[in-house]
Amino acid sequence: MRLATLCDGTADGRLIMLSPEGSHYAAAPVASLQRALESWDTVGSALAAVQEFPHKLDTALLRAPLPRSWQWLDGSAFESHGALMDKVLGVQPEKTGLPLMYQGLSDRFYGPGEDVEMPDEALGIDFEGEFGVVVDAVPMGTSAQDAIAHIQLIVQINDWSLRFLAGPEMRTGFGWVQAKPACSMAPFAVTPDELGDQWRNGRVCLDLLVAWNGERFGAANGEPMGFGFHELVAHAARTRHLPAGTVIGSGTVSNSNFREVGSSCIAERRGIEIVDEGAPRTPFMRFGDRVRMDARLADGRSPFGVIDQQIVAYQGA
Repeated sequence: MRLATLCDGTADGRLIMLSPEGSHYAAAPVASLQRALESWDTVGSALAAVQEFPHKLDTALLRAPLPRSWQWLDGSAFESHGALMDKVLGVQPEKTGLPLMYQGLSDRFYGPGEDVEMPDEALGIDFEGEFGVVVDAVPMGTSAQDAIAHIQLIVQINDWSLRFLAGPEMRTGFGWVQAKPACSMAPFAVTPDELGDQWRNGRVCLDLLVAWNGERFGAANGEPMGFGFHELVAHAARTRHLPAGTVIGSGTVSNSNFREVGSSCIAERRGIEIVDEGAPRTPFMRFGDRVRMDARLADGRSPFGVIDQQIVAYQGA
C-alpha cells in the first residue's frame, strides 16, 4: 500500500491511503502516520483492509508523508561515493567494517513540491538523492536478521547539503549541524511489497532519476549498497531503542560506473571532474534552480511519486 499526508493545518497533517492506481484516497483510521507507526500491528492491518477510496486526490495538497519525526539517521552506504569523496578530500578513514551514520535534523521534512529556503548561495547548495526506510519501535540490540521485520515503509529522500560548511564542521571532530538543513520527502511512503522483487536483501533496487533544471543528472541504482537497510537499522539500534517513526537513509545513491549513469549529488560530479581534469567545473545550485527526483518500476510507475522543488532565498522571520 501507499500512504500520504494531506495538509490540514496541523503539524502532522492528515494520513490517507491511496487507491491502487493512485487517483483517489481513503482517510486512514488514525490521524497521522506517526500515530499509525506507533500502533502498526493493528493500524497496518486496518489500512490493508481498505477497499473503498471515495475521495479524488489533489497532489498539490500533499506534504511529506512523515512531516516530522522523532529521529532521522542517515547512512553512507554506497562505497563508490565514499571512495571517490575520500580520494578527492585526501582522507584515509579508519576501516571499522561498520556503517557510517550521522543524526540529522528531523523536526521538519519538506513536502515534495515546497520551495526550499536557503540562507546564501555561497554556501554550496547541493541535493542528495537517497532512499530511506521508516521503522516501527525497534528494541536496543536488535539483530540485522530481526531488523528487517521492523521496516514498515520505504521512502525517497532529498538530503539537502551546504557543502562549503560541511568540511569545516567535519574537521571539528563533532560532525554536521549547519551543513545539513531539513531534508525533503517524495509524497508517498510505500510498504515493501509495493516494490515487488525490486525490494531485496534490504535494498531498493530501482534507478533514482535526478534532473537539475530540466536536464538529466543521474540515474544510479539503489542495489549496490554496501550495507542493506536491515543492517543500518541494527547498527542504529546497537546502543539505543529506536522509537516508531525513526527514518533511516541510505546516503547518496551511487554506482561504481558513475561516469556512465551519472550522480545523485553535485559533489560527486565535481569529484569526478577533480579526478579526471584536476579541478571541478560544475557549480553548486543557485536561487531559482529546480531539482526533480523520482524512481521508476519496470512498468514505468513511480511508487514514491516525484520530488520537484525550487531553491529560494530565505527572507527572514
